[in-house]
Amino acid sequence: MTDQPITPPAAPAAAPGGKPGSPRWRYAAGGVLFVLLLAAGLAGFFLAYPAKAPDALGRAIEDITGANPHPVMLLRPSSQPLSALAQLGAQIFRDPALSASGRQSCASCHSPDRAFGPPNDHDVQIGGPGMTTEGVRPPPSLAYLYRQGPFTIGPAAGETDAVIPLDQLAQQAQGAPRASKSAGVSPAAAAMVPSGGLFWDGRDDTLMGQARGPMLNPAEMANSSMEAVAAKLARASYAGQFTPLFGKAVLHNPAMLFTEAMSALSRYQIEAAAFHRFDSKYDQWLEGKARLSHAEMRGLRLFNDPLKGNCAGCHLSQPTRDGLPPLFTDTEYEALGLPRNPRLAANRDPHYADMGLCGPYRTDLAKQTQYCGMFLTPTLRNAARRGVYFHNGVYHSLKQVLDFYNYRDVQPGRIYPHDGAGRIAKYNDLPARYHVNVDVADAPFDRKPGDQPALTDAESADIIAFIRTLDDADRRAGGASMR
Repeated sequence: MTDQPITPPAAPAAAPGGKPGSPRWRYAAGGVLFVLLLAAGLAGFFLAYPAKAPDALGRAIEDITGANPHPVMLLRPSSQPLSALAQLGAQIFRDPALSASGRQSCASCHSPDRAFGPPNDHDVQIGGPGMTTEGVRPPPSLAYLYRQGPFTIGPAAGETDAVIPLDQLAQQAQGAPRASKSAGVSPAAAAMVPSGGLFWDGRDDTLMGQARGPMLNPAEMANSSMEAVAAKLARASYAGQFTPLFGKAVLHNPAMLFTEAMSALSRYQIEAAAFHRFDSKYDQWLEGKARLSHAEMRGLRLFNDPLKGNCAGCHLSQPTRDGLPPLFTDTEYEALGLPRNPRLAANRDPHYADMGLCGPYRTDLAKQTQYCGMFLTPTLRNAARRGVYFHNGVYHSLKQVLDFYNYRDVQPGRIYPHDGAGRIAKYNDLPARYHVNVDVADAPFDRKPGDQPALTDAESADIIAFIRTLDDADRRAGGASMR
């Protein structure tokens, strides 16, 4: 047998980069290192300048830095020195001598230090001639009302559209399906829903009308008539400021003097930057000038998530198409089915019911029972500064508010009392015949008893953290901005 030569095993093929330490290997390793350094450099650049990052990295940028990867420019009201009329309005706003008691001014219930909302955590405020009369609703904030439209039912009318009486609009709306409100999704068609107006029931359309109401309300400044207010205005230390604006005769014409005083109050609210500052942390975040904490960012996402908080379904969180800052309200009306507040004096009468749009303080829609129980959706700007929530003042913390939304339908026993038969008295602040008006379609109200709540306690805490970013910047609401 012939011996065959033994062939040594073939050496393994050289790696593409060559042997370790070889020039090719060093070249390849250097290339990898360069790519890594480039990627790290780009990552650092995008983290430092989030607006320059590609869209695909947007969520990662938010998660890591809390920055807004898509900043916008907000169009705020111009800041100018107050006109003479608005300066007069500022003095009227702070004058307690205009009340029957001599101790209550507009600022008493709309505190500049608390974003022009209630000055304390009371369910309602006390007023009247002797400052002993309890109100029926907590005062809404006067901030951010300059963009509030007049009360209407249905889509906004065009400039050339004929004005249709409210009772006719309400009749047209009766057969229309209710529009579903989902955060980030516009309704397929314009809904025939009530919107706009001032006060909890929208009964006034103008800031002048809103200013007039408390002056004559028996539970507030409690003046007996416009003439009584005018007499006090004529004696005020600033009375002489009316004559350069309206002529000497104004001080002897009670109706004119009262009307012009309300006009001055209106101009003050429109012109003074303190009423519409748009300088919250969230506004700064929208413009790329602030960063949200991890909790605030999670809260923002939950706020906007139609399957979780769905808060943005009513409290619109995005700037308008033309760059106006979000008002955090759609200015529409909802029947939420709040629990009755047993602490209110008015509620000691078991037959008393505050039904919002259909009465008892608004009277023109009393026969439109499809609106009973509906109240205006307020702005959430500065909501964390309030000490009282909803039209009946039943809650005093944002945690209580979130719990109401979260548990109203899945665990109603946590929200409502039990009646004499031991049954849960759901929607007990509204007569039973109007329970059909309560929203049971929009998340999180679309759940049933026994379902899982939409939010965990940790998620509710995150939403509250985000809502706190809607507070005006941490400085007194007055000061230089009210010059």
